[in-house]
Amino acid sequence: MEIVITAAAAEKINQRTAGRKGYLKLKWDTEGCGCAVSGVIALWFVPELDTDDISFETNDRTIYIEKSKAVFFDEKMTIDFSTASNSFQLKSPQQILNGYMSFVVTEKAD
Repeated sequence: MEIVITAAAAEKINQRTAGRKGYLKLKWDTEGCGCAVSGVIALWFVPELDTDDISFETNDRTIYIEKSKAVFFDEKMTIDFSTASNSFQLKSPQQILNGYMSFVVTEKAD
């Protein structure tokens, strides 16, 4: 899998994670969707990785994806940031996987 992060997206990610330690993850989020195949891709910044997370090197930083959810992603993808919609986007040459991708920062529980 090949993932590219645009300069605009990298800048926004850096702004939102400044001063935090953690990992950037593309998450197949099924919360409120009903079942595992009904989900939406979101960008998460997490303090710890899960045991089944696999890493992908990008032009900017390492991104993690749950191995069991990798089937929901395309072989080549771009993470971008749209100033018009003020949101992250995940695109591939074939499709827009999420045109309004959430960015979630999770904190470590005490």
